[in-house]
Amino acid sequence: MKILLLEDEYSLRISIKEFLEELDFEVDCFSNGDDAYDAVYSVHYDVLLLDVNVPGMNGFELLKSIRDDGVKIPAIFMTSLTQMRDFEEGYKAGCCDYIRKPFDLMELQLRIAQVCKSFYFKNSELLELGEGLVYDTAKSQLSYKGEEIVLSKTEHDILEVLLRYKEQTVSITIFQDEIWGEYVDPANIRVQINNLRKKLPVDIIKNRRGVGYIIER
Repeated sequence: MKILLLEDEYSLRISIKEFLEELDFEVDCFSNGDDAYDAVYSVHYDVLLLDVNVPGMNGFELLKSIRDDGVKIPAIFMTSLTQMRDFEEGYKAGCCDYIRKPFDLMELQLRIAQVCKSFYFKNSELLELGEGLVYDTAKSQLSYKGEEIVLSKTEHDILEVLLRYKEQTVSITIFQDEIWGEYVDPANIRVQINNLRKKLPVDIIKNRRGVGYIIER
C-alpha cells in the first residue's frame, strides 16, 4: 500500500514515515501542499494523510481540488485544529476521517485500516487471495476452488484483520485491540493464527519475525 503524507513538521513527518514503513507501507513525504497536489496526479496512492496548515495549498484546499476532479483516494486529516467549523470544513472537502494532534501512532494505524476497509471492501465482494482461494466480503466466507473452508469465529476474525490491513504487517497488539479489546497472551494468539494457517491450502499468511503477520497480495 502506498501512502502520501503531507506534514510540514519535520520530526512528526519522519516519525510517521518510519512507523508506517515498519508496517510495510510505502510512504512519500511532502511538506508543501503544492508539491503534494502534483504528486497525486503522477503517482498512484491508496491513502492520503494530510496536515491542514502547511506551506502552499493547505490540506483542505488540496483535497477539495482533487475531489472536484473526481479523485476518490481515501483521505485522513491530521491536525491540531479543534473547532467544529474545522471538522465541518474537512468533511465537506471530502475526508474519510479526522485525527487530532497529538495522537498515538498506533491510533493512526487503526484509522488507516478502518478507512481502507470502508473504502476498498465496500465495492468488492470477492477478494482473490491466490490459487483458487477466495474471500467473499459480503458473505464473510472463505472458499477454495468453490468449496467453503469452515473457520472458527476467532480464525475468521484474524483473517478479516489481516485482510483489512492491506499488505502491511499486523502486530500482536493490533490483534489484541481489534479482536479481543484487551490483553491476551501472545502465545495464545500465535496458536490461533497457526490454526488458521493450517486450514489454508495456500500459504498466504507470512510471519515477519519479531514484528507480526502479513498477507502479501
